[in-house]
Amino acid sequence: MPTPSNCTLPHLAFNAPHPQTTPASDTPASNTDLERVSLNPAVPLVADRSASSLSTMADGNLSQVLGQLKHSPSMSWDEASSLLSKAKLALLKLNALTPTSSVPTNLLALARETYEQGALFAIRARNPEAFTRYVQQLQPFYELPSARLPPNLPERNKVTGLSLLLLLTQGRYAEFHSELESLANRDGGGSTGDVEGDRYLGYPIRLERWLMEGSYDRVWKAMKSSEVPCDEYSVFSEILKKQIRSEIASSSERAYPSLPISSTKSLLFLDSEGDVIQFAKERGWVVRDGHIFFPDTAETSEEGAQSKDVSQMVIENTLGYARELETIV
Repeated sequence: MPTPSNCTLPHLAFNAPHPQTTPASDTPASNTDLERVSLNPAVPLVADRSASSLSTMADGNLSQVLGQLKHSPSMSWDEASSLLSKAKLALLKLNALTPTSSVPTNLLALARETYEQGALFAIRARNPEAFTRYVQQLQPFYELPSARLPPNLPERNKVTGLSLLLLLTQGRYAEFHSELESLANRDGGGSTGDVEGDRYLGYPIRLERWLMEGSYDRVWKAMKSSEVPCDEYSVFSEILKKQIRSEIASSSERAYPSLPISSTKSLLFLDSEGDVIQFAKERGWVVRDGHIFFPDTAETSEEGAQSKDVSQMVIENTLGYARELETIV
């Protein structure tokens, strides 16, 4: 506990005259008053006031840092990390890093906002590990009842939707569906229909469904249109494009012995025939006489024939969409 600078008990103990040799009336009034203050139970109130001032200062610093982060979404990851560290230090001083029962609601909201900003900056920096850590830190705040911390649904759903997209691009489908099932049960989360109808949550849900159906043309269209909810979601577009190209390429190998380069360009959503040739080399395909020749992966079993039929259907749907795009352009 801090003690007033001119009233330290050790100093008084070492320098006070012996009570038997010095009359009480000879003791300087100022020293007597200081001793009285030092032994007075009211002194902790001075420390409490100091702690309160420290809390107010940390609260103000935290709000200032959050303001910088929110109004500068394009700042570098290093700059954002530095500001986020300051914000978390302020939360530490306020004992608000985690949502304990003693943390007031206003500090809970500031802590939640700090972690949300950290998650968004991590995605913009394409740092999935940091994003995952921030999402984990957010979960206890998102699980609080609304009476304790009113939910900020737009930001919560944005971060949750990004988390679903990350699981989707990493092929973690079981975790994707587990997270999806828990959404409707959250306080303030709404029904399953409400979840899918949300602009942030509905987007990854639709993409996952189309990917499972093999409707890659619909996924591609969604990534190139106004359906993308915000800039952070666009970060995953390039990852999904690579996955879709890989899936279509595998289907093409199963379905056809060869395809014209021009058709392959449309099929794989590539910008030029040169990109097709480069992609073919990476896949080990043979380019000859304006055609792409695939490795011999013919299936003789009934299961292989069914797989070939599905692959042809996927390719036909994708080619149809690609032709529509070319007509529009």
